[in-house]
Amino acid sequence: MLGWSLPIGRVFGVQVRLHSFFLFLLFFFVGWASYLGRSTGRGVILWVLVLVAVLVRETARALAAAWFSIEVRSILLLPTGGVLGYGSTESVKRMGEPRVQRIMALVGPLTSLVFGLTVAGLILTVAPGLDLVGMHWVGPDHLLRAFVWVNLLLAAVNLLPAWPLDAGRVVQGEVMRSRPSAGQTSAMKTFTSVGPIIALGLITFGLISTNWWAIILGLGILLGAQVERQGLLIEESAETVRVRDVMLVEYSILSASATLEDAVVQARHTLQDVFPVVRAGNMVGAVGRAEILQALEVSGNGYVQGIMARKFQTAAPEDSLVETLARVTGQTGPSSQLVPVLDGEQVVGIITPANLQRSMRLLLRKSVPGSRSAGAGSDREDESD
Repeated sequence: MLGWSLPIGRVFGVQVRLHSFFLFLLFFFVGWASYLGRSTGRGVILWVLVLVAVLVRETARALAAAWFSIEVRSILLLPTGGVLGYGSTESVKRMGEPRVQRIMALVGPLTSLVFGLTVAGLILTVAPGLDLVGMHWVGPDHLLRAFVWVNLLLAAVNLLPAWPLDAGRVVQGEVMRSRPSAGQTSAMKTFTSVGPIIALGLITFGLISTNWWAIILGLGILLGAQVERQGLLIEESAETVRVRDVMLVEYSILSASATLEDAVVQARHTLQDVFPVVRAGNMVGAVGRAEILQALEVSGNGYVQGIMARKFQTAAPEDSLVETLARVTGQTGPSSQLVPVLDGEQVVGIITPANLQRSMRLLLRKSVPGSRSAGAGSDREDESD
C-alpha cells in the first residue's frame, strides 16, 4: 500500500493516501486535452473532478464505518473507489458481519448516485439549456457534464460482482458463509479471480471501442484486487504470528548509571534506535538515540536514568503479535518504539519498528507459495540476509 501511494494527510486521525495510478491519470488527462486542442488546465480540472468524486464517496463510507463503530485507520484512493485499512481485529470482524457488509456496500454507490444527480440538478437549475446526456459523457470538452457522469459511472462500476468492488464483496461474503470451512479457501480463490476477469473484459472492450474510461476502470479494478490480496495475506499471516517469531534476540542495552556521552559512544556501534535501560540486571526503562542527543544539546552531559521512559508495554514470547501491537498503538516516545519481551522477569528479546518490518517481510516471503524463500532454498537465503 505504501510503496505505490502518496500521503495526502490525516483527517480525524485517518491517514489518506493517493495511489500512484492517479498521477498517471493526471498526465493522461493533460495529454488528452492537448490532443483535442484544449488547454492544459482542462485536463487538470478533469483530474480534480475525478478525485473529488472518489473523495465524496469515501468520506461517506468512512462516516458509515464510524456509525458502526468500525475503526478506520487509513484510506487508499483508487479511481474505482478506496481501500479501507482498519485499526483493530475487532473492526475487521465487525466489517465482515452480513448486515454491516451489505449496508457498507450500498453506501458507496448510493453516495455517488445521489451526489451525481444533485450536481446535475444544480447545473440544470443554473444552465437549463446544457445538454447532460450528449455523447462523450466524460472528457475535457464538457467539464460540468463530465463531473455528473464520473459520479454515475463510479456508482455503476461498483455494482459489478467483481471483487474487491462493493457488490463483489457482498457476493463473496454470502458465498463464503454458505460454504463449510473446508470450502472457504476455494471460494476465496474463485472470487479473487473474478475481479481480474471482469477487469480484463472492460480493458478489452475499451481497446476495441476506443473507450478510455472502460480501460481506466478495468485497470482500477486490477489495482484494487492486488492491494486487497496483499492486505489479506498480511492479515492472515499476522493473525498467526507470535512475538517470539519476530523479536530481536541480539541487541544492545544501556546501564541506568551510564552517562549520556557514554551512551552516544555505544549507540555509534549499533543500528538500534531505542535501547533497554537496565539496573542490576533488571529492565527499568527505555531511551531512544534521538532523546540522548537532544538531552546532550540542551542540558549537557547527564545520566541515562534521568531521561529514560519508565513506563512501557511488555510482552511474552507466546503473545499474539497483533494484540501486542494494539496495546502499543497510541503511545509516543521510546515506549512506543520498543517492546521488551519477558520470560518471567528476564528480558529475552525486544521488538522495534525496524526489526519488526524486516521480520514480517521475511515471514510473508515464506508464506507466499512458489516464492524463492519457500522450500529448500529458504534457509540459505535467510542466512545470506
